[in-house]
Amino acid sequence: MTLTFHLPAPRQASVARLQPVLGSIRVAACWIGILGLVACAAPEHFQKPEMPVPAAFKASSLWKTANAQVPAVPDAWWQLFNDPVLNDLQTQVVVGNETLKSNAAQLAAARAALGSSRASQLPVVGVSAGINHGVNTGGTVPTTSNSLAVNASWELDLWGRLAGGVESAQARLQASEADLAAARLSVQAALTQTYLSMRHAESQAALLERSVVAYQRSLELTQNRYNAGIVSALDVAQATTQLRSTQVQLIDSNSSRAQLENALATLLGKPAAAVDVARTARLPAAPPIPVQLPSQLLERRPDIAAAAARAAAANAQVGVAQTAFFPQISLSANAGFRGPELVELINTPNLFWSLGTSVLLGLFDGGARQATTDSAKAALEQSAANYRQTVLTALQEVEDNLVATSSLQEESVLQSDALQAARRSLEISNNQYKAGTVSYLNVVSAQTTELAAERTALEIQNRRLAATAQLLKNLAGRWKAGD
Repeated sequence: MTLTFHLPAPRQASVARLQPVLGSIRVAACWIGILGLVACAAPEHFQKPEMPVPAAFKASSLWKTANAQVPAVPDAWWQLFNDPVLNDLQTQVVVGNETLKSNAAQLAAARAALGSSRASQLPVVGVSAGINHGVNTGGTVPTTSNSLAVNASWELDLWGRLAGGVESAQARLQASEADLAAARLSVQAALTQTYLSMRHAESQAALLERSVVAYQRSLELTQNRYNAGIVSALDVAQATTQLRSTQVQLIDSNSSRAQLENALATLLGKPAAAVDVARTARLPAAPPIPVQLPSQLLERRPDIAAAAARAAAANAQVGVAQTAFFPQISLSANAGFRGPELVELINTPNLFWSLGTSVLLGLFDGGARQATTDSAKAALEQSAANYRQTVLTALQEVEDNLVATSSLQEESVLQSDALQAARRSLEISNNQYKAGTVSYLNVVSAQTTELAAERTALEIQNRRLAATAQLLKNLAGRWKAGD
């Protein structure tokens, strides 16, 4: 149903001649009041989905006694590793990473969408001009009509349809801001993990290089003893096999190190040839584990903030869908000049203007509006479930890495004892072999055990650093809107 009122303006306006316009507005107001009585109610203000969290992490008791004085995770959480090279790489990654650039562009698009939504609440003003040529009703006399007019229209947002769109766009903007923060946090964590893995590969290579030197000396010693007739050719073959196998492992470790450096270059947004990280063959020490409450996690994690913002956007869309049951009220106005002569167009006799009010309410649509509302409500339920799942996943990640870091710390202590025992066994075997009381097979076995024990110790240290970095990432991520 549409009610439209258009009144041509007299050439000389007066209060008396404005009475029809005022009457039109009164009639429209009456219709608005009547139709408002049958309109449905707007949705309630958005409330974050309920998601109870425990008072403390289940695995936090593993650290509470030893680390009670450890402060909360800093924003630059990777600095806890005290590695200047890592700190410098983190500075570069936030500038050059292409994934972050993509998320920044997405944020800019969300900000523009919000501006578009806000603009819909304002009047639309335009200018039109035209020249029409034709003939009179008899078809014998040519006629010309020139026009120049200013047009304006404005939808009265009495039911909040446009405001709901703005609210939804605002929430989507907040979600994009949180997405950018989450992407930045993810890239920083990936850089940290890749860097630590590269240093682990270097440490493995350094260990294998030392072993190759030691095995080379052992081969020379065994070859000399064979030439002297003290040992058999079997000892020489065993020493050669051990040396060559270790050299193969060294090549593999150097290859892994090169590939990890290439991965660093990609994260930095640079070609592999442009990145050359100096070798140190040293893994940083694992920092202490900060103590944090689960409730703080909800305040800091950007992925949780993004999920909450998307639920808020879905709630606003429910309101927008419900306003389809309300009448749409619009005001329009135009004024200008119309006349046959272009040179005398802007003249008082050629002046025209009009004011209009329209009220539109759909009476029958086959259930389309209700279906749209039901769809919006289902999307809200989905967003709420996604939010709760995000919180549960965040809690699980922290619990998993709390357990992992605690277990790996214990493993590190035990493996250190095993390594000392393996080194002692190798020393004894070498002395016995030089004394001629045992065969070279005993030395090979002791050397293999010692190398395996030291490689295992490095692997445990690398896994502990990886778990610690992941835990710091899971606990970190404080973000600010607009960063």
